[in-house]
Parts: sequence; C-alpha cells; structure tokens
Amino acid sequence: MLRSHTCGELRLENVGQEVVLTGWVQKSRDKGGMLWVDLRDRYGITQLMLEEGVSNPEALTLARTLGREFVIKATGTVIERVSKNDKIGTGDVEIKVMDLEILNPAKLPPFLIEDETDGGDDLRMKYRYLDLRRNPVRKSLELRHRIGQQTRAYLDGQGFIEVETPVLIKSTPEGARDFVVPSRMNPGEFYALPQSPQTFKQLLMVSGFDKYFQIVKCFRDEDLRADRQPEFTQIDCEMSFVTQEDILNTFEGLVKQLFRAVKGIELPDFPRMTYADAMRLYGSDKPDTRFGMQFVELNDVVKNKGFKVFDDAELVVGINASGSAHFTRKQLDELTDFVKRPQVGATGLVYARVQEDGSVKSSVDKFYSPEDLQLWAQAFNSQPGDLLLVLAGGADKTRKALNELRLEMGTRLGMRDKDTFSTLWVLDFPLLEWDEESNRYHAMHHPFTSPKPEDMGLIDTNPGAVRANAYDMVINGVEVGGGSIRIHDRAVQSRMFNLLGFSPEEAQAQFGFLLDAFEYGAPPHGGIAFGFDRLCSLFGGADSIRDFIAFPKNNSGRDVMIDAPSPIAQAQLDELQIDVKLKG
Repeated sequence: MLRSHTCGELRLENVGQEVVLTGWVQKSRDKGGMLWVDLRDRYGITQLMLEEGVSNPEALTLARTLGREFVIKATGTVIERVSKNDKIGTGDVEIKVMDLEILNPAKLPPFLIEDETDGGDDLRMKYRYLDLRRNPVRKSLELRHRIGQQTRAYLDGQGFIEVETPVLIKSTPEGARDFVVPSRMNPGEFYALPQSPQTFKQLLMVSGFDKYFQIVKCFRDEDLRADRQPEFTQIDCEMSFVTQEDILNTFEGLVKQLFRAVKGIELPDFPRMTYADAMRLYGSDKPDTRFGMQFVELNDVVKNKGFKVFDDAELVVGINASGSAHFTRKQLDELTDFVKRPQVGATGLVYARVQEDGSVKSSVDKFYSPEDLQLWAQAFNSQPGDLLLVLAGGADKTRKALNELRLEMGTRLGMRDKDTFSTLWVLDFPLLEWDEESNRYHAMHHPFTSPKPEDMGLIDTNPGAVRANAYDMVINGVEVGGGSIRIHDRAVQSRMFNLLGFSPEEAQAQFGFLLDAFEYGAPPHGGIAFGFDRLCSLFGGADSIRDFIAFPKNNSGRDVMIDAPSPIAQAQLDELQIDVKLKG
C-alpha cells in the first residue's frame, strides 16, 4: 500500500508515529512561515503542517505549488494540534510533514468539492466523477451499500438463494415501454431489456427453488422524474408454498431489520389497510400516514342548499387542518391557486374557519345558515381554531386533488418530518382497471397476479369488482415495494389473458413458455419487489433517487457525462441490417 493510514483514522493515541498518507488536496493555507494542507480521502480529512526552517525545504517548496484536488503522498509524524477542530474526527492531531510527493496534479475543478457546492445539477452530472468525491454523495452510496449488505444477510438467513436472471429477454406488450436490443445473429429480431424478472422468478418456483432473491437491474422506457430512472434496481423476491400472510410477515421482517441495523430504529408492527379504505380516507393507494387529516365526505350535509357547485358534484369531500384557522386570506388564496394547478385539477376551494366561540365562518356563507355550518363542524369533529378545506366534483378526480392538498397542508404544517417513519401495508387492490382509450381492461399490477379466491366467480360476470391477491408496502407516502400471490394454474392464467384481450394464439406466442411450465407441477407461489433506489433515498431523507445511484441519467434519459445515448457507426448499423429513418 502507498499509505500506512487513511485520512480519517488518526487520533491522539497515534501521536509520535511516523505515517504515510495519500489523498486529494481539499485546500491549503499559506501563512508565510507556516503552511497547512487539508488532505482528503473517502474516510475523512487530516491536516498536514509544514514550517519554515523546520520542514524539509524541498517539501515546503513543493507544497506551495499544490492546487485543489492534486493527488499527493505525505510522509510525516503525528503531533497534537494546538488549535483543535471538533468538526472532524482527526481534529485533535495533524501531520508534521517530512516528505511530500505529487502523485498527480489536477486542473481546477469546475465546481467546489465541498458539502455545499456551487455546482448546479447539470454541471455536477457532467463531471459526476468529481461530484462523487463530495461527502453527501459518497455517504449516500455508502448507505446504499449498507442496505444491500443487510438485505443479503437477512434473506440468506431466511433460506433464500440469490439467482441471476437474463438481461436479454423477449419483449411483451403489457406494462411499460420496453428498451429493445437488435440481434445481429437474428436479423430483424430484437431482445428486450427486462422491466422485472417476473416470469423468470416464477419459473424458478416451478423449478423447485422455493425461495429466490436478486438485487437486480431493471429497465423501463418511461418519462422521467425525480424518483424514476430508465434503469433502476429492485430487491426481487419469490417464495413457494406460501400464503399472503407468509409474505407480509417475511418482508415486514426484512424492512424492520434494515431500519434496526442501518438507522437504529425499532419499527412497530405495520398496520394494514385495504385499497378501498386508502382511496376513501386519503385519495391515494400510498397514503402518507405520518399525520391525520383523513377525508370526510359531506354529500349528506351540504347538498340541496342552493350552492350549485356542491349540488351538481358527484362528491363533496374535505379535510380538517387542525389548528389552522389563523391562515390569512393570502395563504388561502395560495391554496386555491395550488388546487387549480393542472397537475392537481380542482376547479376551486371552499374553506371554513371554526371560531374561538365555536361558530363557523365559511367562504360560502350566503348559501349556508349558521346551523348548516354547525353540521359541517360536527362532520369534521372539529374544534375551535380548526380550518376546514373542501373540494367538489367527480369522485375520482376530487379525491386525487384532495390528496394533493392534504400533502401540501402536511408539508406547510411541518407534519412530514423526514426522520419520522410511518409504515403501512395496502391490501386487496382491484385486479383490473378499465382503459377508456383502448376500451379494455388492463392488469393493475401485471397479468400474473392471482384474484382473491373468493372473487373468482366474478371474473366472467363483473371483472371490475374482482380484487387481487396483491399488496404494497408504503412508508411515508412512498410505495417502496409491491407484489402478489401469483396464478399457478394454466387454465386460470389463460382466462386472465383472455380477459386482458389476448387471443389464445397471442397468449401462446407471448407467454407459451410460462403456460407450458404450469403443466409440469407448478407450486402455489408469490413474491414482492422493492424499489431499492427509492428505499435508499427514503433512508437518506432525500426526495430524489439520483444521489443514491453512482452514475444516474438526467430527466431526458441522457448520461451527460459520457454523452449517451448517441448515434452508432454506419458499419454497426449495416452489420445489424438496420436502416435508420427518423420521422418528421
């Protein structure tokens, strides 16, 4: 090794030792007779000290040529610092340098390699290898490493086997858009990159592997946002001869272990909520339960009073922002503008304040008597000082908008603390959802999800009412994992494909390998997949998953560091027998 110690490990007990350190120059301070250099590696920072008339003159001369991010090797003696720094672990000591060597000089970096940098997102992504030197980014990847190691240890202890599945697979029509890869040896034919290892993990269950897991790369050609990347990582798991209860217990145990080992937090047992209740009470299948503000439906209280907005609405529903009656007119106007944003979709906002004397003042007082408004207060179980916020319109659209308003209020009132964790299982999702554009049903999860056994009789008569044997794990309003008990019978799987609009021939062409496998003794099985990047960002208290991925893409799906995607040479296209013609 070129070094005897790292830049983060020396302490007072090392005083008097001769050491060799290597790393990057964080900064230097030349005071004429004294010169200090902060030397950094991934473990920390150690201060180097050189003194006129005491240090090796050649080393001192060389030290005065050092710039930020020079890579150097320093040999010297550990001494106690006169002016200690309690902000770093090595702050009680420094190195009295005897010899100095520049291993590699460096250009001035385009942004500061500091915890608080002056580099914008685009610049830091272009020079990601420099951004990765920054403590916050490095710590995010160290956190990712710890979560991965703890995941493997827990699942290994539960008897799971890690199995790699193929990356070049067959394109299928269900789910998100595939990334495709041309095959040189099979002209005109294409592989797809896997959106998940779904069918392969089911085939492993048919193979008798019993308990499988994989921390695996997946690919979806979707529009991007802060928590979505074209390539992402899943903790992918499957088990045989299990019920839903077995899976919930096993993977609740995994997440409890991760919080215990990585965050030092003991989580209580996870509450459970049906999809129907989640939508009714929160307007979301991934409710943030760190705070209350459950929805209160008001149709029976507010209709037929002459207020056309409420009278014509399919649903009138609201939330009680407890203790917020002090909100100013300006703040209420801001909330009204918020719900009218196209992303939220409401047409307006009605509000009412519960006064200190218990009376209620609303923005629609001319339509409602004081006695009517008392019924509002009772419906919300409100107290003096509460603020009632009400939306109206089509049921689905209004619940969606009120969910956004509820989250906005939770944020404004400081109820969404990133260091507080509220967990939840959401169960009994609909098996199918109707798509108006294609005029057919689509699988809400995927085509291999089993219906609830008690709903099997509804598949032919009322498909929209069939519940799935499916479950999502939600933490702080983020879906961190989801899965289901799978179909393991060929006849039932064929019925599902038919319901989704596949002809028998199409089903055989796309999924014949799986249907055939079911005829060779497929066990009952089910599983779950966790969004690994998203789980890491949740543990790290971040909104974006980018800093938990070593080399992420931007919102256009580009890697600006290596400039990808990019055109390929005509010779490669000729070899693939592909002719590129762009429309428009």
